[in-house]
Amino acid sequence: MKKIIINVGRQLGSGGRVIARKLADDFGCGFYDRELLNLAARESGFCEKFFEQSDEHRGFFKSLFHTHVPHVSDCNFYNNKLSQESLFKFQSDAIRRAAEEGSCVFVGRCADYVLRDRNDVVNIFITANTDDRIRQVCSRKGCSEEEAQKIIQRGDKERASYYNYYTGKIWGHGASYDLCVNSSLLGLDRTEEYIKQFIIQRFDIK
Repeated sequence: MKKIIINVGRQLGSGGRVIARKLADDFGCGFYDRELLNLAARESGFCEKFFEQSDEHRGFFKSLFHTHVPHVSDCNFYNNKLSQESLFKFQSDAIRRAAEEGSCVFVGRCADYVLRDRNDVVNIFITANTDDRIRQVCSRKGCSEEEAQKIIQRGDKERASYYNYYTGKIWGHGASYDLCVNSSLLGLDRTEEYIKQFIIQRFDIK
């Protein structure tokens, strides 16, 4: 099978990560979500903890310097190379290296922008109805509907701010992607199958 790169953006609670994992299995692709944090941390020499805390959250450093930072002996926290832009660059380099090595599915992390010059890429965005998203977050987090709604609002705001800042595009806007799908309409399995068929046609996979 020819090499393909599938980038999946998603609203919180839309099932986007589950769908992305199924696509990776169907097409025999490497799957990169938090795995990118491991790669970026390993390559940069910085502690993975800081990548996790800044993950798709552009305001991380601003908030970090207003809080107590515990000493972590194996983290080069005070290295002057450490900045939000540096972390984004390290992660972007990890994305490019993974894409060079073989077929991949990337979840979020502005991978569509990072790989914008490649011709073997398809960019997907997955949404869902608010009620379905709330139920999903309640199930995953074991929280109330009210708390789930707050988590969704906060998560979407952080993802949008991160994406818009680094790409100059609009997170979740149709013009930023090749295909936008509401997973509430077909359910996760049938939505994944729909996207799979789109990708087969897009790359003329036999």
